[in-house]
Amino acid sequence: MADNSNSTLDELKTSRLDRRLSIAKTSLQLGKRWAGNSVSGLFLNKEDRRTRNQAFMQEQAKYLADELGKLKGSVVKIGQMLALYGEHFLPPEITEALQSLNDNTATLSWTSMQKTLKAQLGDLYAELEIDPVPIGTASLAQVHKAIIRETGQLVVLKVQYPGVADAIDSDLSLFKHLLRVTKAVPQTRIFDEWFAEIQDLLHQEVDYLAEAATTERFYDRLKDDNRYVVPQIIRRYSSERLLCMTFEHGVSITDPSLRQLSQSRRNTLGQAAIEIMLQEIFVWGEMQTDPNFGNYLIRINNPEDTATDLTADSEVPDQVVLLDFGAIRQFDDHLLRIARGLLEAGFYHDFDAMLASMHGYEFLDTMSQSVREDMARVFLTATEPFSLPELNPDIPPALIDSDGLYSWAESRLHQRIMKEAGSAMQSTEFSLPPKELMFISRKFIGAYTFLTVLDAHTESRPLIAAVL
Repeated sequence: MADNSNSTLDELKTSRLDRRLSIAKTSLQLGKRWAGNSVSGLFLNKEDRRTRNQAFMQEQAKYLADELGKLKGSVVKIGQMLALYGEHFLPPEITEALQSLNDNTATLSWTSMQKTLKAQLGDLYAELEIDPVPIGTASLAQVHKAIIRETGQLVVLKVQYPGVADAIDSDLSLFKHLLRVTKAVPQTRIFDEWFAEIQDLLHQEVDYLAEAATTERFYDRLKDDNRYVVPQIIRRYSSERLLCMTFEHGVSITDPSLRQLSQSRRNTLGQAAIEIMLQEIFVWGEMQTDPNFGNYLIRINNPEDTATDLTADSEVPDQVVLLDFGAIRQFDDHLLRIARGLLEAGFYHDFDAMLASMHGYEFLDTMSQSVREDMARVFLTATEPFSLPELNPDIPPALIDSDGLYSWAESRLHQRIMKEAGSAMQSTEFSLPPKELMFISRKFIGAYTFLTVLDAHTESRPLIAAVL
């Protein structure tokens, strides 16, 4: 959830009529532009027409994103989700433009938010001293600090914008219509399936009682592990549209102060960050699907001397603060069995074991042997950081430091995976991966980026021992 210092809105366009009018205007403009482009390109040769159409697509995609950004609520969230998961079925110009949609948009005025808070809290509103200036905004909610008057405890209130939950289904329908108007998105079964998936995730995200329960599960799992901090939910002030939790301080993963930490402390943070991802997928079978850096903070302990290692048993290590448990995806035992097999094969860097572990997953079983072998090599590259260095001759020597740890910042792992995947993905047999595989893939990419930015070095043995 982004900090915000931009302009303030008196109210949101949350009524179906208001939102339909705004999007209808955008649709009309897009339609006119496409018609004009088609006519003006009639007398161009094929190559000039292709170049012109590509430039035009970029221009229209930017216009689409700019207009959507003026509407908070699920329209923006839908765009963000499509930007994250839509590269396999949307034109690159569309996904690139949608990536510009962010949460750092105008805040909703205190008058409007106060009205919402009073409606949600009732008589309990008087028990809180709420800061009218938000500390963060997002497409679906706004966050305000507050103090419980009786105890002086500092808390945060995640307040859902009024009307956004009721607008989800309508917004999805309007968004699909907008993409149809661009005439650049194939209207296929896969396209419809992804919109159904996004619809389900959005309805989960606006159910704050469900998010409260998920946060409490993660809190219980991690309360005895001092490497992590999970906010505690305060049920007294929470409801279906309002979430109250303890305020947890920390700095962003991109904060310059993290680069001042000793290598050992960054390694400890990195080991914790990658381990929690593995726990989510392979042990608990439920995963936070949004890899946004805004869902994490780093709490630096002993900040006065960041270069000193925290070695004493009595010292609390630097901690990973986990935020936002709304976008949770659960996985069944069959998928988890397949995933554990792939991870174990990667640990031993065993090509034959990787091929065997892929068996039983329909998406992979339908491929020819040659394409399956290509995918096995992709999985071996993707699991490189979790493999035993002494068993993996394919690890570039420069990536293993003097202590035998894997160096993330030097690895260029994401680029190497994509290059390795090129031959398999170009095969006519390769179709859009199943949604759960794409969610897990995105989670790994997010974690890889996290560790690269942190410039952490990690050890494979304890990571794998914790999940297999």
